[in-house]
Amino acid sequence: MSHISEEQVRHVATLSRLEFSDAEIQEFSREMNQILDYFVKLNELDTEGVPPGSHPLKTSNVLREDIPRESLSNELALSNAPDKEEGFFKVPQILPGD
Repeated sequence: MSHISEEQVRHVATLSRLEFSDAEIQEFSREMNQILDYFVKLNELDTEGVPPGSHPLKTSNVLREDIPRESLSNELALSNAPDKEEGFFKVPQILPGD
């Protein structure tokens, strides 16, 4: 059985540029291990003869017809933007560089 350590949770948080308290790290590790335990339990089920992607309920995609239509104007698309520059959304820089 796989186990997610607190160190692994810290590593993924660092890669994701997220900061968590020690209590949050412990909680996430516990929750992720519960999820893995659930998958172990699912592996105990007999799935012989069950086609991949099957679903217990009948489902169907409800898609609209793909009809070309006029797009939003640049002015309208940017009308609610908190900050814009030269016709583009302006957002804070998150990666180092120019």
